[in-house]
Amino acid sequence: MSTEAGTGASAVSGSATPTKPITFERSPESYRHWKLKFNGDVAELIMDVDENATLFPGYQLKLNSYDLGVDIELADALQRLRFEHPAVKVVILKSGKDRVFCAGANIRMLGSATHSHKVNFCKFTNETRNGMEDSSEFSGQKFLCAVKGTAAGGGYELALACDQIILADDGNATVSLPEIPLLAVLPGTGGLTRVTDKRRVRRDRADAFCTIEEGVKGRRAVDWRLVDAIAPSSKFEAAVAEMAKALAATSDRPTGAKGIMLTPLGRAIVGDAINYSTVKVEIDRVGKKAGITILGPTDAAPHSVADIVAQGAQFYPLRLARELDDALLHLRTNERDVGTLVFKSLGDPAKVLAYDEAMAATQNHWLVREILNNWKRVLKRIDVTSRSLVTLIEPGSCFAGTLGEIIWASDRAYMFSGVIKGDNKPEATVTLSELNFGRYPMSNGITRLQTRFLGEPESIGKVQARVGQAIDASDAATLGLVTESFDDVDYADEVRIFLEERASFSADALTGLEANLRFAGPETMETKIFGRLTAWQNWIFQRPNAVGADGALKRYGSGVKGDFNPERV
Repeated sequence: MSTEAGTGASAVSGSATPTKPITFERSPESYRHWKLKFNGDVAELIMDVDENATLFPGYQLKLNSYDLGVDIELADALQRLRFEHPAVKVVILKSGKDRVFCAGANIRMLGSATHSHKVNFCKFTNETRNGMEDSSEFSGQKFLCAVKGTAAGGGYELALACDQIILADDGNATVSLPEIPLLAVLPGTGGLTRVTDKRRVRRDRADAFCTIEEGVKGRRAVDWRLVDAIAPSSKFEAAVAEMAKALAATSDRPTGAKGIMLTPLGRAIVGDAINYSTVKVEIDRVGKKAGITILGPTDAAPHSVADIVAQGAQFYPLRLARELDDALLHLRTNERDVGTLVFKSLGDPAKVLAYDEAMAATQNHWLVREILNNWKRVLKRIDVTSRSLVTLIEPGSCFAGTLGEIIWASDRAYMFSGVIKGDNKPEATVTLSELNFGRYPMSNGITRLQTRFLGEPESIGKVQARVGQAIDASDAATLGLVTESFDDVDYADEVRIFLEERASFSADALTGLEANLRFAGPETMETKIFGRLTAWQNWIFQRPNAVGADGALKRYGSGVKGDFNPERV
């Protein structure tokens, strides 16, 4: 059994006796559930779940089922494939067990988990699978899923995140999304959306597929577009190799390139403070908020790709992205009573901008591309975090370029006008860079500035004309880059009133409000998954048909079906 558990706030209920927070940092030598093998430009990512290495006590991970701990390892493996193995063009996802690919999320874990743990679990798995698709589209690292045996529920959803799926035609291998008939819930990791929007399965066939407990196999799975190909057992490995070869030919990953090592994060938790080299977190439990201060770079930006490669994981933008991501995951999972995240920064905006300029000039290099894509994913993590988000731009801050995205990811942004008497920190400014205009799209496919100015697109041109210029509080407010600016007379009171008011509102209502307002504009597969699906799943996870004493999740495995209330709502 894993020694890692959750705090009282993040624990699974039942027999769990959590002793410490869930952590999200892993390394290959610590994996209990995944194996990596390499053969030139092809890697095998093998799912071989240790059924006794659970994140919490009270269940076993049989049949390659998974819990959050399994998915944390998967996320780490994917990140290492991106950065440590740039020559890998195709990742073959397969099972290390006979007659089963993956049985999906562990049912007994779900049945005993708190509501919030279930929702956070689903959100993280969605982010991980969206990241696979992001790697395929924007980093050239393709994914092929080789299914032998059963791919059920989350197991098939894992396959759906891949570019192609090949299914063994042996009378045993099937794909299925049986959550509705078996558990009275929805597939929680984008299965419904990917079946219709990605694989273009016909609506009536999708309806039938999602209500067939035993799933679909063989030629029918191909005809319904649930998989791309089938092959008999005797020819399966050869067919997988041929498909991988064809996928590799579509990749622009650099042949023979050497990666960088993702070195361990240095994190220290002391009381209510969480300290990294570039991020400081202070938790105010009374005020139900956490301050996240980003520390700007102290060294000058490198002048060449060779210098960036030499710095590796210590290159400031990559180091900051990794540390900020870890801090967000810690707060989301372990500090759920913290309702508001307050972003600040401290440093020299000119130095931040210099790093942006260095990355913009070298963005076609595989490593810089990965760093920029990683920032895109971290910023999306901020977007979908169910907390009130506010950015405070104060004297001495360094919200420039990439860091400016945090301003526009927030629900509100307040800016201090002028300087603080008796303080030598320079006046607060906001500076835009080239990267703010297309390099970091949101889940809706457009930038945060485009989303912000959806009703006034002419404003984009006005702010783009100011690229590289330090914009003061008055101009930032006029241009619409911040919510409001205040001088030293009003600033502290206005911020205090906002934070106190936010803490007084219903957390449920705020979650709904923020999720509805953050993604104006086009709808994409991602916005459907995080908006439509997450909202429905959140509701269904609280309904007695699923989680009540006589609900399907509680009765699963007992031989007695759930007792359903037939009322439609």
